[in-house]
Amino acid sequence: MADKGEKITIENIASPGNTYRVDKAKYEAMRQALMAILPGEAPGLTVADAKAALLPHLSQELFPGGDKAGWWLKAVHLDLEAKGVIGRVAKPVRLFRR
Repeated sequence: MADKGEKITIENIASPGNTYRVDKAKYEAMRQALMAILPGEAPGLTVADAKAALLPHLSQELFPGGDKAGWWLKAVHLDLEAKGVIGRVAKPVRLFRR
């Protein structure tokens, strides 16, 4: 696992060209959990269903009681969508692996 202070640069599909520095360990843990639960094709899971499904996959050390899991889910989702790793279907938003 990454050192607590280690950072990773992520993107946001909603803000093209902007990058953000975030905790690498939390990012990687959320990414692994999200990729484990997302279906491989549309229509995918709603964000609420994805959050409920991935919570059991998260480290209690990094996300005690699911703390901040919603924020990290959104950050990782927007980064992976910007990179073309996952896709989205709108209304309601549903996520899936590409």
